[in-house]
Amino acid sequence: MNPIESILPLAHVVLDTEASSRKQLFEQIGRLFEEHQGIARGPVFDSLFARERLGSTALGQGIAIPHGRVKGLREATGAFVRLRTPLPFDAPDGQPVSLLFVLLVPEQANETHLHMLSTLAQLFADAALRAALQGAGTPAEARGVLVDAVSNTRP
Repeated sequence: MNPIESILPLAHVVLDTEASSRKQLFEQIGRLFEEHQGIARGPVFDSLFARERLGSTALGQGIAIPHGRVKGLREATGAFVRLRTPLPFDAPDGQPVSLLFVLLVPEQANETHLHMLSTLAQLFADAALRAALQGAGTPAEARGVLVDAVSNTRP
């Protein structure tokens, strides 16, 4: 099964939201997971913020992949967020971030975590994919871009 398809429900695709800081963004993401999956927002926020304090999860070119381990989580889950106004994220190229894929994994899921991060980093390196995500008109379209990109890159 396509890994993006399995961890990214349509309800976790948010387009053109506003956030004035990483803190506010992570609070919104925590609420999203709480509302749609019943995962308490506090541990989500804490996990994402703790990881961000170790070093920015921004990749450059307007992309970030905030990620964290959440105690009690049984399987990986994700969210895609497109910001209306790009947010400073301490990216290596200095560019603010507007496209984010948030990845949450169980506390012990080392291999899953690393494999998904690698897959996501490879996807977002593609300028055409980034442009398609910026131009997506609906959450379903954005999710489709991500799912199709993984399907087209798998052997």
